[in-house]
Amino acid sequence: MMGSRLTPAPTDWRDTAHQRRMAKRYAAERRFRWLGLGAVLLSAGFLVVLLVSMLSAGLGGFVQTQIALPIDFAHSRLSLDPATLRGPGADLALAAADLGGATDAAAIAAYGPGGDSLLSDGAWTRVRDQLKADPSLLRRRATVWVPAADRIDIAAKREGAPADEAIVAKLKAAHTLTTSFNAFFLRSSDATDPTMVGIWGALKGSLLTMAVTLLIAFPVGVLSALYLEEYAPHNRWTDLIEVSINNLAAVPSIIFGLLGLAVFLNTFHLPRSAAIVGGLTLALMTMPVIVIAARNAIKAVPPSIRDAAFGVGASPVQVVFHHVLPLAMPGILTGTIIGMARALGETAPLLMIGMRAFITAPPGGLRDPATVLPVQIFLWSDQVNRGFVEKTSAAILVLLIFLLAMNGVAIYLRNRFETRW
Repeated sequence: MMGSRLTPAPTDWRDTAHQRRMAKRYAAERRFRWLGLGAVLLSAGFLVVLLVSMLSAGLGGFVQTQIALPIDFAHSRLSLDPATLRGPGADLALAAADLGGATDAAAIAAYGPGGDSLLSDGAWTRVRDQLKADPSLLRRRATVWVPAADRIDIAAKREGAPADEAIVAKLKAAHTLTTSFNAFFLRSSDATDPTMVGIWGALKGSLLTMAVTLLIAFPVGVLSALYLEEYAPHNRWTDLIEVSINNLAAVPSIIFGLLGLAVFLNTFHLPRSAAIVGGLTLALMTMPVIVIAARNAIKAVPPSIRDAAFGVGASPVQVVFHHVLPLAMPGILTGTIIGMARALGETAPLLMIGMRAFITAPPGGLRDPATVLPVQIFLWSDQVNRGFVEKTSAAILVLLIFLLAMNGVAIYLRNRFETRW
């Protein structure tokens, strides 16, 4: 008997089609995963390029070059009495004295003809500050470290002309030039000389403007969201309000600037270029964002919380303010700070209300002339002087640190008060 040969069973075409479909599905999932990873890496790459470019261009703004200036105050033409500088009329006496001429004369005497061109235009202010701090300098010879001119400062950072770099090398050899941290940049305001500018005036203006924005937009936005979610009847009027709020959140920011110009300046005649006007204008822009974020956070609170509160005899107001609002507060605060961070970076609405003025002193109050960091960056970026380039990048770094701090607060509040269901 001949053995029979076993033949394989025919393959079902349906199994083969199923395997092809599964292979395509797995391939599509792999492509999607690689595309997602590529998008993340591309975003991270752009972020690294941004940070590296800002750091390389802006770190020089936090460094200042100074020149030693020997001044013989006892034989100078300054008609100042040390006793006068200790009294209430010190500022008036120093303003009347020719400190600029004395500073230039001392520079020429120390470094020869053209020595005054080595100093910054505001070098005499350092001499003034030294005399206010120690009036006894008027009786003797002293050395005052003053900021170098813009071209010398750039050459000291190895970015200037060869002739200026030779001057810098000569001054360093004589130990009359030094480069140190520019604390003056963090405590002064705007100026026409890039070596004398500072960021504190714009930073203080931003803080005052953001304070007004928060004090107005946060309570009004949260209360509006509570009313729409918990109390308002569902009819065509509330539907119209909801649509209007959603549309206002997408309106270009410059429209709010025009609104602030028409209402706060032309109608109520509030002071132009003041922090209170900027805060009111940004509050109008931020309020719809806060309302939307607050409504979403309130909706996320489970209905069982409300039912349980009503079950133990709580009133509607107690249910909202004792149970719903505390549980929704993490989401509300996160949305609020994100909206505030967006408002901090706005420039167009503030330009419309005149906050692009040349502010040489930090604002003392909400009604004083002020500017903000984005507008200050815009003004410095429009300058043709090369020294303002690094100051612009340094101001951008300060703004980024401010924004990172606000986002860090948002993350902390979310993790601190977040409740998982």
